[in-house]
Amino acid sequence: MNACAPALKCGLLRAIAGALFTIFCISGSLAQTYPSRTITIVVPFPAGGIVDAAARLLQPELEKALGQTVIVENRAGAAGVVGTAAVVKSEPDGHTLLIVTSSHTTTPVINSKVPYDTARDLAPIAIFASDPLLFVVGKNVAAKTLPEFVALAKADPGKFSYATPGYGSGAHFVTELLNQRAGIKMLHVPYRGGAPAVLAMVTGDVQFSALSGQVSLPQIEAGNVRAIAVGGLQRHPALPDVATVAESGYPGFEAVQWIGMLAPRGTPKTIIDRLNQVIAKALRDPEVAARFSSQHMTPAATTPEEFQATIERELKQWRDVAQAAGIKAE
Repeated sequence: MNACAPALKCGLLRAIAGALFTIFCISGSLAQTYPSRTITIVVPFPAGGIVDAAARLLQPELEKALGQTVIVENRAGAAGVVGTAAVVKSEPDGHTLLIVTSSHTTTPVINSKVPYDTARDLAPIAIFASDPLLFVVGKNVAAKTLPEFVALAKADPGKFSYATPGYGSGAHFVTELLNQRAGIKMLHVPYRGGAPAVLAMVTGDVQFSALSGQVSLPQIEAGNVRAIAVGGLQRHPALPDVATVAESGYPGFEAVQWIGMLAPRGTPKTIIDRLNQVIAKALRDPEVAARFSSQHMTPAATTPEEFQATIERELKQWRDVAQAAGIKAE
């Protein structure tokens, strides 16, 4: 045996311990002085959408709690990839944050050029709002419930088409999951956003869609389209008589558009936990909750661990759906 081996081993252990201690001290120092400057929340989508609205509702609450200016920066492009990639490359010090929607877990399934690992390169902070998708049909479709619609689709295969806000969108994956669970087949017709998708049902160009309440509720209330199921596990407060998909014969089926905040990987856990606590406290304020509700969003904060579990579960689910439905990566 080499006589120097024990000494080398001890030296290596001391070096590792010293490096870990240095990292711990740096992380602790960052947490104690955080935030030390303006915080930027990157929204990787254009202004005016549901993610942008959620960010701007949360912005003043973060400013009040953290005592620093918080700005919202829209960095749209490639279905959210451009802005997300910019945050991944940012300093992991809590001063650059990201707000995404559930397309965060569908985009990497259909985009083979995503330059980051969705499950590993970002640190989840919290899902802080959700909006169950509403399953709707055109007013000329002779179905008032999801089972009635499925029966029609089975009786006349190929008759029905469905609109989505785009190829690879959450609505695309959710409807393909319904196709698989129900044993039906509808033709996919992608549009450029939720507004033209719901308009296509109003005009009768398509017969079905699964869309956010923000987009579909005004048309439902106007009688232009009909809600036949709710994607959440609980009934929608605006549609108490409409059953959930799970109640309609598909146990465990959940279709919810969530909105969450993340930070670059390596952000100290103390900062992650502080931001999580600030968000959770803000959402318990009845006035803040009411503002979210007015935008058809249900405010509630998960833990970082729950958010991570959601990301990993959905990535697997949507990859399985894509494989079964033949949804190809571009």
